[in-house]
Formats: sequence, C-alpha cells, structure tokens
Amino acid sequence: MAERVGVFVCHCGSNIAGTVDIEAVVRHAKGLAGVVVAQEFKYMCSDTGQGMIKKAIKDSGLTRVVVAACSPTLHEPTFRRACGDAGMNAFLFQMANIREQCSWVTEDRGEATAKAKRIVTAAVRRVVNHEPLQIKEAPVTPAVMVVGGGITGIEAALRVADSGKKVYLVEKEPTLGGMMARFDKTFPTLDCAACILTPKMTEVKDHPNIELMTYCEVKEVSGYVGNFKVKVLEKPRYVIQGKCNNCGECAKVCPVVARDEFDCGLSTRRAIHIPFAQAVPSLYVLDPKSCLGLDPVRCTRCYDACEAKAIDYEMQPRTVELAVGAIILATGYELFDCSRVSEQYGYGRFPDVYTSLEFERLCHASGPTGGKIVRADGREPESIAILHCIGSRDEKHNDYCSRVCCMYSLKFAHLVKEKTQAKVTNFYIDMRAFGKGYEEFYRRCLHEGMDLVRGKGAEVTDVAESEGEAGKLVVRCEDTLLGGVRRIPADMVILSAGLSPRKETHELARAFGISRSRDGFFMERHPKLAPVATASDGIYVAGACQGPKDIPDCVAQGAAAAASAISLIDAGRIKLEPIAAEIDEKVCCGCRMCAALCPYNAIEFDPVKKKSRINEALCKGCGTCVAACPSGAARQKGFTDLQILSEIEGVLCVNL
Repeated sequence: MAERVGVFVCHCGSNIAGTVDIEAVVRHAKGLAGVVVAQEFKYMCSDTGQGMIKKAIKDSGLTRVVVAACSPTLHEPTFRRACGDAGMNAFLFQMANIREQCSWVTEDRGEATAKAKRIVTAAVRRVVNHEPLQIKEAPVTPAVMVVGGGITGIEAALRVADSGKKVYLVEKEPTLGGMMARFDKTFPTLDCAACILTPKMTEVKDHPNIELMTYCEVKEVSGYVGNFKVKVLEKPRYVIQGKCNNCGECAKVCPVVARDEFDCGLSTRRAIHIPFAQAVPSLYVLDPKSCLGLDPVRCTRCYDACEAKAIDYEMQPRTVELAVGAIILATGYELFDCSRVSEQYGYGRFPDVYTSLEFERLCHASGPTGGKIVRADGREPESIAILHCIGSRDEKHNDYCSRVCCMYSLKFAHLVKEKTQAKVTNFYIDMRAFGKGYEEFYRRCLHEGMDLVRGKGAEVTDVAESEGEAGKLVVRCEDTLLGGVRRIPADMVILSAGLSPRKETHELARAFGISRSRDGFFMERHPKLAPVATASDGIYVAGACQGPKDIPDCVAQGAAAAASAISLIDAGRIKLEPIAAEIDEKVCCGCRMCAALCPYNAIEFDPVKKKSRINEALCKGCGTCVAACPSGAARQKGFTDLQILSEIEGVLCVNL
C-alpha cells in the first residue's frame, strides 16, 4: 500500500517566511510523490498548528508526516507527540529544518526558497522509508548523586533530600564548602560568607537522607538514565571517623610544617590538620605528601599523642559502587592561573602582587593576618591597585566575561576603605553590575572615595621613572576616557582573576559522557530551555561548572537541577529512546571494533557466540558503531542506509 504523506510548512512568524516563499514551498510539496496533504501555518508548534496535524492524520488517513520548521532539537518531540496523539506511530514523522539550515543562513530569497524545497523533498523521500518504533520503559533507582560540595552542590543535595530521596554527596576535598568557604564577605549585601554557608554545611551533615562522602572522587560511571552505576574512590584520611574527638593534640606535636592550601599558601599548617575552623566534617586529615609517619622510618608522634587511637597509618584507598537514578554535577570552577601572566603583571615576582583569592584570605578574620590588610613586610599599604579582567575578555587566554570580577573588585575596594586609609584605584574595561542590587552597590562604592580608571592594566613593574614611584609598584595602563597612557604607583596590586573550568573537567566529561562548550565548561542541552540538563539523560549540571556565575545564580541552578532529578525519580519509570543501534548476529564477525569505539559502553561481547550485542538501555544512537563496523552487521534504527540515501537523493533532486 502506498504511503500517504502530509507536509506542514511553518512560517515561524517571520523567521522563515521573511526569507522563504512559503506558498511556493507548499505548492512544490503538493507535487511530490506520495504527498496527499500540504498546508502552511504561521506557528505550527502552537496548539492550533498541532491541531491541524492531528485533524489531517484522521481526516486524510495520513501514514507519514513531515513538518518543515525549525531545529529538531527544539520541537521534534512536540510534533512526535502530536502524531502519536492522533493514532499514528510517533516515529513515522520527519522534521525538515528550514530555519537554522535555510532561512537563517541564506540571504537571497530565491536561493532560500529553492533550498527549502530541496530540504522538504529530502524529508518526504526519507519518511516513506521510516519504520514504526516502540518506546521501551525501565525502572528508576530512587537515589541521586551530587558531585561537588560547594554551595551549588549543597543546595542541590538539600533540595533532593528534603523531598525524601536518598542523596550521595561526593566531594573530592576533605570538607564541604568549596570556594565560598574561603570568602570573607559576599556582594552586594556584604553578608559574612561563613555565616551563610556554615549552617547549610551542618544541615547536610545532619540530614538523614544525605550520605556525605568527602575526600572522594568519581572514577567510573556506567549504566543509563534511571540506573547509573558509579564507582567512587575514597581516599584515606589516616584518621578514623567516629574515633577522632577533635581534641587537636595530634597537630600540637606534629613536627612537619607545610604551606596551607586553604589560605592559598599565605600561612602554614601541620601535616595532620583540619582544613579550616568550620570544616564539615570536623575531622582531622593527614597529608601523606608531608607526613613523616608514612615513611619507612616512622615519626608516630601524632599516633602516640592520640588518646582516642584514631590514627591509622595502614588505612588504604577503597572503592565504593553506588546505584543512582540521576546525577547532578556541581564541580565548580577554579581561578585563572595568574602565573601565566607573571611577566606582564608580576605575580610570583613581586611579593605585593596578590590574586583575588589570596586577598580574600587576607581580609578574612580567620586568615593568615587575622583580617588585617597588610603588605608582605607587615606594613599597611597606602595605595592599592585592583586590576579587573585578568585572564578574562582576553583573546590570549579566555575571551569570555567571568561576570563576577567587577563586583568582587568593588567589594575589595569597599573592604580596603573600611579597614585602612589606603587610596584605592580600580582599573576596568567595562563595569558590569548585572544582578539584583548590584548597581546600587556600585553607586555606594563610588561614594566611598575610590578612583576608577577605564582601561585594562597593561603592565605592573617596579621600575621607577619619577620620585613618586620610588619603592612602589607601578601600574601602566591606557586611560580610554582621558585618551592617554598613565602610570599609577601602588603599594599593593590585586589581580582580579577570571573564572576557568577546573583542570579535571575534561576527564569528568569523558567519565559522565557529556560535552563541553568551546570555553571548556560543561555544556547544557539547550542554553534557554534546558540550562541544567545535558545531552546524557539523567545527568544534570549546575553552578559554575556550566559557566561563570555568581552565588545567587549557582544556588538557583542547584535548586533547578534538584527539581529535574526529583521529577525523574518521582516518575518511577523512564522511557528509553528507540533510535538505537542493533547488530545482526548472522553477519557479525566478532571483531569487537564497535565495542572499542562506543562512547557509552553500550556494546557487550558474547564469549560463547563470539558476537557483539547492543544494550539498548545504554545506547544513545550516536551511530559510531554503524560507521565503524567492517562487516556491515551494525544497523541504526531510524537511520538505515535506505533512509539516508533516500534523503540524499531528495537534496540532490534537480527538478524543482
């Protein structure tokens, strides 16, 4: 029986109709073999447009449907659902993209119309070869893993746990808190960061539905949406949780002094230590890199001093396998490495050049100076220069805006004016006060007497050219408002470093099967409609691992990711996309090339039959195995050779 095809062409307002002659495309579609209905509408994705499709399927007995509109990523599920509601198999539908692939990239109206005709012809020729596919279902494991224990991960974990779900919160550091735990104040309200964060950290520790796994790293992820298997490596603390009573006697007798990472190396700690005063869990950790007790000749002083016998030098790493239904990645960011611009800005060469995070620690009451802003020699600075956009908006490094640098630079200026009598100069490109209350904070700082120079600092030098520069650092910059080059002396320079992806982001993306954007951050499924979802179903991203953002936006995304995970778990069952690969065992030669190339580990090898087979629950339909199979045994449902070749023939059709 001949297929009966319906073609529906969308104006998309003026997005398509402004460039493509819609009526001409409809007339062309009516003349294609198998087409019995061809209609146009201004907005096909609207209820009215979908109603037209449903009515035509029922009234005209359509067996195949083509919608010529926008990207399948955006609306293919919408039109599949409409076809299914009308009683037709949803996979006997084909989307023709005449917006992104035609009207938006073709200026000439005649060329755009001709191209739209070819795209529609290709879709019609393809859809007649479609096969009905069935969506399968699988149960969902009612647990969620949150990777990252900063403010974003904490918010996500608490939201999920409050809904009654089991949560595994995995943090690679010995304590929760992330970057925010190092901050002094938060803009624009100047709340104490610890006062906001610490209660939430404690709430996580005490929540009955949260299993806190600090000092742990994700090593392997397998399975599929609703049924992930995650292997987590628990690193040894050499201190037994439950026995340690936090008395601190071990640290008192430890002879090893090492640089304190939490204070950015501005202070020291012992080999056995608590990362910071409000750490959660409040548990000592022994650094194996500096501890003498782990060497062949043991020190054992901390062991001897511990009355609780909580120290175990023989503690080994262990791997834990967890089963979860959804995963939330909230791994955060790291600051741009200012040593990369050492020659230009003197970081690492001049002792009074600090990064923004180092200055946060100088300001903090529990920091290396007790909150006093002093130079490396202990004197209070008389002048401070704050250089914006270090590593951001820079074609040599990161060309994107890090969003928070302007505001935290203003915060630094306020704190300097509050604690010292120093003159403060901000060197900026553009002042971006984008958030709620940020503009008011900017105006408040302006009235506090700081200087603003519109021009990015070009260089920090200690070469004096005048008497006023003697013994000082000098910031050389172009003042774009005055139209000239200036030299401004300062006792201290703060480099407002931008936000960068964490170094392990590449490995994490591979482990979780998700993509990264050009800037290196995790990529969301859709920047507007799915900002926390990823291309891998059941895996969500939130916070600064998805891109630079401030604390309020991180918290909002953490809550959004939690809501998505809760929705998935509450459904109880998930639908599996039927567009997957399959292997014909009669043709398979057992070479296992497909298994080696599969990015989702969806291919298993039967050692008895010596044949490969597809796990449809894991398969994402990428087609890698189909392209690589030397014997042609692998076949892609929804993308068969016949369908693709028919589509190509339609594009190349010259009788338009």
